Amino acid sequence: MTSKSSGPNTPSGRNFGVRVKTAKKRSLSSTLWLQRQLNDPYVAEAQKRGYRSRAAFKLLQLDDKFRMLAPGKRVVDLGAAPGGWTQVAVERVKPQNGKGKVVGLDILEMEPVEGAITFQCDFNDDDAPDRLKDALDGPADIVLSDMAAPTTGHPQTDHIRIMALAELAYDFAAQVLAPGGAFVAKVFQGGTERELLDRLKRDFASVKHAKPPASRADSAETYVVATGFRGASADHLKDPGADGSE
Repeated sequence: MTSKSSGPNTPSGRNFGVRVKTAKKRSLSSTLWLQRQLNDPYVAEAQKRGYRSRAAFKLLQLDDKFRMLAPGKRVVDLGAAPGGWTQVAVERVKPQNGKGKVVGLDILEMEPVEGAITFQCDFNDDDAPDRLKDALDGPADIVLSDMAAPTTGHPQTDHIRIMALAELAYDFAAQVLAPGGAFVAKVFQGGTERELLDRLKRDFASVKHAKPPASRADSAETYVVATGFRGASADHLKDPGADGSE
């Protein structure tokens, strides 16, 4: 049995039938996870292409649809480890001769990605926006975030945690994006929180949600894709103490 391919970034075929025996030192959940990996065509295709994670195909498919990662663009990947999205950004932006740059940031240490600038830092640090713009030689054209907090199994809690990350990612993006820029972030189905969605609709010409085929059907994740950055909402970026209030 095979699945239909809708393009070069949607692998056809599935290794159905691979079963993993439960070992003494392996839990049932670990056994099921390993079995799913062995039967996942995206895992096999990622290994074939040299991507560090199957998540690379999510960005490939999002970009196939929205056409954001053009050669010469300046891109930042937040929470970049292990580097799959950074690899895709490099492939499509094609940094060379000072045109096009990709910067991957993560609070965790990660292996360098050829063609990209990677460094370990917390993007919430006060100096992070300036460090990023120095590395890019200017503002970013695209800010990507595939960050997700570890799931708890409690849907409401998981939704709150992932939305908090998305909001932090946009707080950062609003400080570094160039006019006309784009912002892509993982959220959970149920939609983007109203406050964040209102900000995005105010700050961008277009805001859409998309679930790429590489996102597992049983996962609640989806992505918000905002394009045509018009500038951050002035009231949100205003220093709380600027008017004398605390």
